[in-house]
This record gives sequence, structure tokens and C-alpha cells, in this order.
Amino acid sequence: MARPPILSVALPSDTGRVLSIQSHTVQGYVGNKSSVFPLQLLGFDVDPINSVQFSNHTGYPTFRGQVLDGKQLWDLIEGLEANQLLHYTHLLTGYIGSVSFLDTVLQVVDKLRSVNPDLLYVCDPVLGDEGKLYVPQELISVYQQKVVPVASMLTPNQFEVELLTGLRIISEQDGLTACNTLHSAGPRKVVITSALIEGKLLLIGSHKKTEEQPPEQFKIEIPKIPAYFTGTGDLTTALLLGWSNKYPDNLEKAAELAVSSLQALLRRTVEDYKRAGFDPSTSSLEIRLIQSQDEIRNPTVTCKAVKYGS
Repeated sequence: MARPPILSVALPSDTGRVLSIQSHTVQGYVGNKSSVFPLQLLGFDVDPINSVQFSNHTGYPTFRGQVLDGKQLWDLIEGLEANQLLHYTHLLTGYIGSVSFLDTVLQVVDKLRSVNPDLLYVCDPVLGDEGKLYVPQELISVYQQKVVPVASMLTPNQFEVELLTGLRIISEQDGLTACNTLHSAGPRKVVITSALIEGKLLLIGSHKKTEEQPPEQFKIEIPKIPAYFTGTGDLTTALLLGWSNKYPDNLEKAAELAVSSLQALLRRTVEDYKRAGFDPSTSSLEIRLIQSQDEIRNPTVTCKAVKYGS
């Protein structure tokens, strides 16, 4: 029997297909390594583009590797386009280290929406944390002026919200005001993934369902775990994307599932390190992603949302 002609056809995804542009480490779980597997467990086809490829994350004493530039990113997009492989339901972006690369990501958004106008762009605007900037200063204005307006969901932390809005977040009301400011710029869903307010660690979520109605807003108090982890922000955004797809009109439920799943995974991580005779408080911990598959697929809701204004 003669072989058929070499013409591959990618089947459409019934559950959703995500293009994830993030960092990659050979060892450990940050960026795409922290996001792709959980999204697959939640039923997505995920196509990763690695913005950097490093031996390990940069918290180790040394790291080696390569950085993808904007031209190389666009080369990959053109390769997909040439084979009619650019139909995505979601675009997910995380750490981006240069203005030129971020500008190319914006071109990718336009290209993907020309193929699928309903594409949802979930953006984790990784700028820094706890008062420390991780990226060049000039990226802030690009996010403010160009990225925020085209994002469907934005998942900044407290420091990043302050950078994007110019508002100090020292109360819950400040957080809600910042969410409203971001809504007015574009995204319908805004989740401040972690904010330390009056001694409490909070997630603050806001969903503007229509132009006319005020957003539905809520908070989730996050139990503090006395350890430092890497890759949790990337994982949180991936879980929010995954559960928001299952509950598109119920951001509270999606956030409850995401936070509860993350908490179970972090508790397992601490327990495993302790069992190995390691003091979790002495160093940052690599998350136990593979060992927490059940907690990712079927989390027990332990962290409940409280609505504002109800």
C-alpha cells in the first residue's frame, strides 16, 4: 500500500488550545514548566514557546542558557501560519525581558485575533515583586499603553498593580479602585493574585461582565505558608486560565479552585521537603508539581471567596 502524501493536519481542540509564551528551565518549575502541565491536566492542548531557555531558574547561584529575541519569535509564528496552525482559543504570556520582545508579542496578539477574533489573552505582567523591579523600567509604559488594552484577563501581584496604575495599595478599597482603573483600560477580568493588606494575604478579583454594569468583585484570604517558593505566580495564572475557561461567568469559583489547588500543592511541597530532612525556611523550594496531579485536576475548595458589596 502506497504511503499517503506528507500532509499533516492538526485536529481542532474541543477543550481549548493555548499558545503559552513564557520562560523555560531545564530543571525546576517556573514559566512554561510551571504552566503547561497543569493546563494539560485541565484538558487543554498547550503549545509552548520558550522566551528563554535556561539550565535552572535565576535564583540559583549560577545559570546558563539562551534568550529568544523578537525576530526568532516571529519566525516561529510565521512557521505556524504557513501551515495554517494558528487557531488558538487562548494566548498566555508571563515573564518578558525586553521591549522588542514585548512589541513582537503584541504583533502575535493581532495575528492570532485575525484568525480567531474570540481569542482570550491572559497576561501575567511580570514586572517585579515586593518593591523590586525584575525588568527594564521602559517595559512598564509598554504594558500600560499597549498590553493592558488588549488583554482579556490580567493577573498582576500587588507591586505590579501599583506600577501599572500609579496607585498605592494599602487597603482593600485601594485594590478595588486599581481593578476598576485597569478595567477602564481594557481587560474584563482582573485578578490581583497576592496583596499583603493589614497583615492579611489576599487575592482580589474583579469581573466586569458588561460595559454598563459595575464589576463583580471579591476577595479570598490566602493562608500563609512559612516558606518561599518559585514558579507559584506562573502556576496561579495557568490555573486561573484553566478554571475560568470551565466557569467563564464565575470568576469567584475559578479563583477558589485555583487558590485551593495551589495551597494543596504548596503544603505537599513543604511536607516533602521536611520528610527529606530539609528545613523549608532556609531556601526557596521547587514546587512538587508532578506529585500534585490530583490536587490540580480535582481540588477540594478550602479557600472561599467573599463578595464585596453583598
